[in-house]
Amino acid sequence: MKLLNHLAIIGCIFLIVGCKDKATSKETDKKPNIVFIMSDDHAYQAISAYSDRLIQTPNIDRIANEGMLFTNASVTNSICAPSRAVILTGKHSHINGKIDNLSKFDTTNVTFPQILQKAGYQTAMFGKLHFGNNPKGFDEFKILPGQGSYYNPRFITQKGDTIIKGYVTDITTDLTLDWMKNRRDPNKPFMLMYLHKAPHRAWLPNKKYYTEFTKKTFPLPETLFDDYKTRGAAAKTAEMGVFKHMSLINDVKLRPETVKELGIEQWSKLGQSIGRLDSVQRADWDAVYNPIDEDFKKRYPTMNDSTFTVWKYQRYMQDYLGTIASVDDNVGRVLDYLDEEKLADNTIVIYTSDQGFYLGEHGWFDKRFMYNESFKTPLLIKWPNKITAGITEDEMVQNLDFAQTFLEVAGVKAPKEMQGESLVPLLTGKKQAWDREAVYYHYYEYPAEHAVKRHYGIATKDYKLIHFYHDVNEWELYDSKNDPNEVNNVYNDPNYADVVKEMTQKLKDVRKKYKDSETLDNHYIELYNKKK
Repeated sequence: MKLLNHLAIIGCIFLIVGCKDKATSKETDKKPNIVFIMSDDHAYQAISAYSDRLIQTPNIDRIANEGMLFTNASVTNSICAPSRAVILTGKHSHINGKIDNLSKFDTTNVTFPQILQKAGYQTAMFGKLHFGNNPKGFDEFKILPGQGSYYNPRFITQKGDTIIKGYVTDITTDLTLDWMKNRRDPNKPFMLMYLHKAPHRAWLPNKKYYTEFTKKTFPLPETLFDDYKTRGAAAKTAEMGVFKHMSLINDVKLRPETVKELGIEQWSKLGQSIGRLDSVQRADWDAVYNPIDEDFKKRYPTMNDSTFTVWKYQRYMQDYLGTIASVDDNVGRVLDYLDEEKLADNTIVIYTSDQGFYLGEHGWFDKRFMYNESFKTPLLIKWPNKITAGITEDEMVQNLDFAQTFLEVAGVKAPKEMQGESLVPLLTGKKQAWDREAVYYHYYEYPAEHAVKRHYGIATKDYKLIHFYHDVNEWELYDSKNDPNEVNNVYNDPNYADVVKEMTQKLKDVRKKYKDSETLDNHYIELYNKKK
């Protein structure tokens, strides 16, 4: 009798274990959730997984520690709205038509969220899209109009506009978590686009971080005082210098009356931003920024060009990095939720930016150029049970690849017209299936703000070839291994003649592959001139 009881107990144990294994197997068979986190103008230099010179970002770093860090991720066109169009469509700017911030997005483009939605994914978008007030392919969205506001921002929703009191980075996360907690269908896989405004210009931190970061001092970049000696007109005439072009009012947050009193000509948009603060919020702001203003008035008469540049750089970093601290905190909130709700194991999480950004390198702020700081973008991906945790990948990948990656992750076939390549082989340890040698870049928005000339180019792990055109015809070649700061243009160096020849042919081949051409260059110049 005792033997029968023992056998019955053992049978129950096997039954329970078998059921558990079956449930686990069923859980593994589910289509993975996709959480796409993107910030705006977040330089890879300002993520401690890449470099801890400027800031610690422990929550964003968690994605790299639990997944993969890409060191050669880049964009196809380093400017906000076009980058987002490339991500959504999986097509280069000259194909999807969104070549610059001025042109309209062609809504006949099919986007990867539309495809995933049709394939049974629940889809949602919260934060900054930048273009279009009715994004296609989403069951729910709450997005900022255009650039949006840092303080007490307005959001566009399917039910009408609404103003939400608070700080935009926190609010975007609140909206995201509210959707996941209260309206996510647990019986469906989901694709969530969680899109931060920060750290876009004019870099307005929340109270906690403007109080903390305005007391910090940061190391100077090696090329802050770059003289562009070996480069052509493009670098020398760009209007994005920390010294010359960074606004004392809009960017550095001095009071207009102070700038007027000191006789410094400046433009101002800051009032439009801090004018959104209520009386209590404004008092907190003034308590920190007014003393900075008073201190500058005392210092300015003794400043020379170099000390003035360094002072502006420090103010820039204090506010820029202060906004990133909030992004990192809030990314942590979302990661914590995924862990707490046992969603993390079946969710691929991507952190990236719509492009890189200059943090004083070459004496600049902003982006647009094909030089590394704006061309390269942070990319960190975790996917439990698929990606080996804590590894680094140096293959040449681009934001062009995201759409096809997400579709393959979801088990959906990508349209033939998409031009990227799925990153899944790299993510799952099948690197032999990846054969890309070079990536293509093309920037169009000129003449315009910051005066960065039109250019296109090609980059491999070893070299970068750039052609500036329109009102100039200039070429630049950089030896990426021996000149990582890209200060020595060797295009006319006889020692690089063979490299120039080889890279020029590769550029021709890549232009043909992606269906770009001089005819299209001229076509978009004509369209741009009509818009202007």
